[in-house]
Amino acid sequence: MKFVLLRHRLAAPYLGVTPKREPYQRKLWRVIGIYAAADIGSNTTHLLVGETDGHRVTRVENRSEWISLGEIVTREGRVPEAVIRQLVATMREFARIAREQKARRLYVFATEAMRAAQNHDEVVRTILEATGVQVEVIPPSVEVALSYHGVKMDYRFSRHGDLFFELGGGSLQAAFCKEDRVESCHSWPLGTGRMRAKYGLISPCLPSAVELATDRIVESLEEYEAFWPSETACGSGGVIRGIWRALHPDLEKRIYREELDYLIWAATHLSQEDLVRRFGVKPKRAGTLLAGAVVFRAVMARFGFFEIFVSEYGIRDGAILAMGREDAALPEGS
Repeated sequence: MKFVLLRHRLAAPYLGVTPKREPYQRKLWRVIGIYAAADIGSNTTHLLVGETDGHRVTRVENRSEWISLGEIVTREGRVPEAVIRQLVATMREFARIAREQKARRLYVFATEAMRAAQNHDEVVRTILEATGVQVEVIPPSVEVALSYHGVKMDYRFSRHGDLFFELGGGSLQAAFCKEDRVESCHSWPLGTGRMRAKYGLISPCLPSAVELATDRIVESLEEYEAFWPSETACGSGGVIRGIWRALHPDLEKRIYREELDYLIWAATHLSQEDLVRRFGVKPKRAGTLLAGAVVFRAVMARFGFFEIFVSEYGIRDGAILAMGREDAALPEGS
């Protein structure tokens, strides 16, 4: 198994830059191998091991640990020593699982919370020295590109283009995507961890806190004018999937604005323990429901759509697909 530093080349085909490849023989639907992708996110640190043919991912093992890195970095500006030790232990365990599953490659990347941490270089160096695992701190454009690749497994982007959003603990990514590429993207520091730390969106809370946070989100979103109007959109990431599971035990994948209104009301008035009982979610995820619903309701209002499709796939699936396609030298559109 190789520990790899990819320097964004996996995402290049989806950003309008195609790396040079040798000629290949077209072989579709043949299993390429097992790969592992892990991200140090702003809410969780998550490992996915999956088998891929370059078109689909069959999940073999899924592990996560809740760290709330986005909220921690928002409050402290850096990753504390205790959290670094936790990350080292987690990466060591993820590497062990990847070896046990005979993954051909392990790709570990970090997103907004690590980007924002003053000591992120120290954290990356400490993890490498202690575990041999190289962590790549990726920019928002690569986040969007890999997520787009994964989401396409259950959402078909139109040739005219659709809106795509991914919300985590540190940031909100938005993109205008067509069936074969990401046209444009933008990132805002509006993750659920930041919303909890800055505006006190912790259940229960005062309605005035929700109003203040909503105003600040809308102000941030108004600066960006590059999107086309759309009646629907696609969402990915742990936050929107947590909202989906809370609202839709029937697994219907479309969430409507009115449902977010109800969730905000409930999360404003009920304790986190009450939310766990009412919506059947895990305690840590219950803590993101209010902030996540507030952000997505503001996004819907700003960009003028009334429903959002929730994808079951995302950035880790996209990374596994991209690694498999790169190893098999599959061209885009195949």
